[in-house]
Amino acid sequence: MVNTTLCYIEKDGKYLMMHRIKKKNDINKDKCVGVGGKIMDGESILQSVIREIKEETGVTPLNLEYRGIITFVSDLYGTEYMHLFTARGYLGEIDYDCDEGELVWIDKEKIYDLPIWEGDKIFFRLLEESKRFFKLELIYQGDKLVSSKVEK
Repeated sequence: MVNTTLCYIEKDGKYLMMHRIKKKNDINKDKCVGVGGKIMDGESILQSVIREIKEETGVTPLNLEYRGIITFVSDLYGTEYMHLFTARGYLGEIDYDCDEGELVWIDKEKIYDLPIWEGDKIFFRLLEESKRFFKLELIYQGDKLVSSKVEK
């Protein structure tokens, strides 16, 4: 089982997203996702999300909020616990030269038109609807979402 962090930095009604087109053997190949990655041994969830944001964007997040935990179960990729954060602002200048993908600002209302995981649409709705912490279970067969369950 893998633990990861995922963060969407918010600014002016937009999220900073990464179009994953550069990394080989990428579970998220050609999809648009937030920034984040695996939690390393000896690292807390908060330390991990801050480190991953800094590594992928060059900035330090401000006003981080732990919004939910997503259990991603896949017959192809195994099981992953994704710790979902949002950040309202950041310190520093974004380095758009990321080796994992292209960093782009996307209007929140246009997110659903992007190449994203089907389950991401569920957690984006949850982020819009409420500030409450949620738990979301997503079960995939291949790239197809076959089941989802939300606890608020």
